[in-house]
Amino acid sequence: MQREIIQWFESEGRDLPWRRPGFTPWGSLVSEFMLQQTPVARVLPKLDAWLKRWPTPAALAADSPGEAVRAWDKLGYPRRALWLHACAVAIVERYDGHVPSSVHDLLSLPGVGPYTARAIAVFAFGAHEPVVDTNIRRVIARHEKGLADQGAPREKQDLADMDTLLPDSDLSPVFNQAVMELGALVCTTKSPTCGACPIAKSCAWRAAGYPENSTGTKPKQKKYEGSDRQARGAILAVLRSAGHSVEKSEIDQCWADPVQRDRALSSLLSDGLVTMTADESFALPN
Repeated sequence: MQREIIQWFESEGRDLPWRRPGFTPWGSLVSEFMLQQTPVARVLPKLDAWLKRWPTPAALAADSPGEAVRAWDKLGYPRRALWLHACAVAIVERYDGHVPSSVHDLLSLPGVGPYTARAIAVFAFGAHEPVVDTNIRRVIARHEKGLADQGAPREKQDLADMDTLLPDSDLSPVFNQAVMELGALVCTTKSPTCGACPIAKSCAWRAAGYPENSTGTKPKQKKYEGSDRQARGAILAVLRSAGHSVEKSEIDQCWADPVQRDRALSSLLSDGLVTMTADESFALPN
């Protein structure tokens, strides 16, 4: 199974920047932040622009968090930009400007959770650790357990499941990446292409006749149109384009519902994505 997946990945895996030789650990960290709940196609141009502007943690740390939020633009979930800036500052202050290599040290950085820490340790530094995202969990659920989907995350069990599959060699980083890619391209949620799968012959789900899970329906994703998220995005768009502090009257023009608009503005202030100036106008954080 290990050999088959790795061989498939070497011939069919996408050519992505963070997989190329010489891609920096800082680039890996930035890409992992950007890829959280965001498709690869949207990340690629933003990642390239970001690393050209801030090629090192020190470069970003020397700039304002507001500039990070401005550059984040419409990538979504803009708090990630604030966390990334705080992460750069911490790397400069604690690690002399170098991204740490251990899971333990990576977890100490602002905004870095268990998945991100393991992904950077493995993909940037070649650590022998299991990495588990939703794609890997789905491949394991189907191939190993005969289940249609992966169910709710269970960190300890999920890591143990992947750990048992890792090669006992320096191939473990590429194996992690290969299983992730298999889930993203072939063993997809709705329309898996089993005919193109390198491990279809040993798949427990296929052998069982592709049974459906009986674990209940998945929660529906909340609509974006008309949501508080969209209202927050509209306010941030005003501040990004202005390049300076703006009056409340300007913000009032960007969203029709005054109650929802004020709620969105209040949440942005609470999150630190917007600040109120001395003259009670509003700006991105300094």
